[in-house]
Amino acid sequence: MLYLTIRTDDCPSVHQAIESEFRLGELVQVTSIADTATDPDAITVAEGAIQLPLDWSESLPPVLLPRPLPFSPENLLTVLFMQLDNWEKAYEYGRHDRSLADAVDLTNRLQAGVLVEAPARPVNGVGTFETYRQWHNRAVALHYGNLETDVDNTDVSEAYQTALNHAPDSDYQVFTAKHYATLLLDTGQLTAANQVLAEAANAELSDAASHELLAVQYAVWLQQLVVPYDASLLEQTKTALWQVLQYYETQQRTIQVGLLLVDAAQVANFTNSFSEALGYISRAVTIFRNEEMTELLANALYRKGILLYTWAQSGNPQFYRPAMEAYQEALKVFTQQNAPAVFAEIQHHLGVIFAEIPDEVKKKSIWAAVSSSSFQQALAYFTREEFPYEYATICNHYANALTKYPQAAKSDNYAKAIGYYRDALRVRTAEAYPYERALTILNYLEAGWYVGEDDPENQRALYNDMVKKASEVRFLVTDEALINDAENHLERLGELVIGDW
Repeated sequence: MLYLTIRTDDCPSVHQAIESEFRLGELVQVTSIADTATDPDAITVAEGAIQLPLDWSESLPPVLLPRPLPFSPENLLTVLFMQLDNWEKAYEYGRHDRSLADAVDLTNRLQAGVLVEAPARPVNGVGTFETYRQWHNRAVALHYGNLETDVDNTDVSEAYQTALNHAPDSDYQVFTAKHYATLLLDTGQLTAANQVLAEAANAELSDAASHELLAVQYAVWLQQLVVPYDASLLEQTKTALWQVLQYYETQQRTIQVGLLLVDAAQVANFTNSFSEALGYISRAVTIFRNEEMTELLANALYRKGILLYTWAQSGNPQFYRPAMEAYQEALKVFTQQNAPAVFAEIQHHLGVIFAEIPDEVKKKSIWAAVSSSSFQQALAYFTREEFPYEYATICNHYANALTKYPQAAKSDNYAKAIGYYRDALRVRTAEAYPYERALTILNYLEAGWYVGEDDPENQRALYNDMVKKASEVRFLVTDEALINDAENHLERLGELVIGDW
């Protein structure tokens, strides 16, 4: 099976180099540079030099090799074995050229995640490709490398910006800008990312470069989308995403297509296009399963679970069971040990699902037990001290679930629910989260009516607390429906005689 293509004006010399390695010729196709057919991913050997195309597909870390790279059997075999992921051979042949050997070592270390020493700042050669290459490789090492000491972000930005200033042409500028903008995106510097992308965009870009630039641009726009969604930005993001998706499909970049489909599902969900979103995420799951990309598959299943869970919560309980199945498969990878935050969030959602999932009455006690266990596991990670907002949300949902469990013989689920609502309200203060506080208060009031309390003093304490909290709602929100709900509780409380509780 052929993996690589070489276009050359010296077929005999190239064939001789390849044939020096047993069966290497079975993996490499050699064609004359005079042939009209072109392969944008082909390695070129012409006029005594080796030239590699820019690796837009990210099959290897984005380290640039020396240019020009003189043709020799050793240099050619170094390049070929790098592309074939045979690092032992790449090191063996690359040792004949120090600059090439350093690039091989940096590429391998970045790919393997082992310790990296960033290339030093260039001190001369201004205006040459080598200066650009060294600054670019330094930026990549500082950005992606496993370094012995922490790196100041200003050092990474300096390296990227200097590389951009020395880029020999538009495509190389985009190649560097793509990674710099990705760094800015990952660190939440969206305005700066937009600026880098805008400066790199021009009419002279190759088709590959323009689509790679657009791939980062849509990701920046996607991060800028917040409720209420800007319709223009949403449409702009969707158009760019589809343009990149169609391009990647023509390039047969299957994994990238899967990743784009995950984002497409998110955008479709923003527009409440559930069936469309589910179709995209299901396609992504199929791609990652077929490609045996375990972690990407787990992430897609996690996203699918969130999508189904969200729609189940919106009045479509038939989606609880498929959401549960997607989450449980994702948990095969996102374990409590290697991904505690994701594990805890999934447990939180499973707690809700197990409490809400439609099933026959006799199975409800079993679902209640696993629901309670899931909530407890979520709260073990999302503690009040470290994650107060998440803690309050889970407490509120746990309390809601308790009111739906079958009544226990030796305990009062409603009394337990009251306790968790109070825990949530300690975080959801009027100053910090007025709307969330109002919702939790209304849940608390509803549960309060069903507490099985026989002690008159405890009845009086609960009654007074319910009156106090119901009276508070009108000062928290302007939503008439919520205020009316609270007023109805106050009216009922006003008619109540404590002894009749």
